[in-house]
Amino acid sequence: MTDYRLWGLIAAAGVGQRMDSEGPKQYHRIAGRPVLGWSIDALLGMPDVTGVMVVRNADDRYFETVLPSGDSRCSDCVGGAQRQASVRAGLAALRHWGADADDRVLVHDAARPAVRRDDIRRLIEQVADDPDGGLLAAPVRDTLKRADRDRRVASTPSREGLWQAMTPQLFPLGRLESALAMVADDAVTDEAQAMERLGARPRLVAGDPGNIKYTYPQDAYWLAWALDRKWTGEGA
Repeated sequence: MTDYRLWGLIAAAGVGQRMDSEGPKQYHRIAGRPVLGWSIDALLGMPDVTGVMVVRNADDRYFETVLPSGDSRCSDCVGGAQRQASVRAGLAALRHWGADADDRVLVHDAARPAVRRDDIRRLIEQVADDPDGGLLAAPVRDTLKRADRDRRVASTPSREGLWQAMTPQLFPLGRLESALAMVADDAVTDEAQAMERLGARPRLVAGDPGNIKYTYPQDAYWLAWALDRKWTGEGA
């Protein structure tokens, strides 16, 4: 029996600047549903999750269309201009909802709809009791190239020990608050990087490489296939 609760936080305040289309990418329909709807269901589908806070843009006109009907475990708040500001706002909203510093929080990207629930379960099992937390990730498989300003190969860095970070990422709520407060004026690309600044060494938990982020229009083709498999129960 644990002495903490588990919460979800979904970063959904982005406007999809790299996506050449109208409307935020988290509301694009893939496999018959909005991307954000899939991501919310992934966290709400975990029986140990007490509640899920969705951090949205202040000008969001679409959130009501994906809010799960009749599920009191899902709420929302307004985020900030940068990712860390949005996650800080989400953590504050979770505090207002009743979360404690010793509770754990799963931080997930709205634009990762194809995450497998088996991977989330494994993350919880391996990381929830770790004070440094951890994240889903996959070892880098391909040869990497570092480019110069002319987009010519400058070097070939070793891929040994390199992992591709994904979400969800799971941390003690209070420690994540402290980490994000330390990097308030710096740009960090994920919560694990903020925790590293705090001196933490988050655990890497191997996840399905197919847990890709919907970043470019061509990503929709693969995600549609992956989400169709989830819908039919083949890819849970």
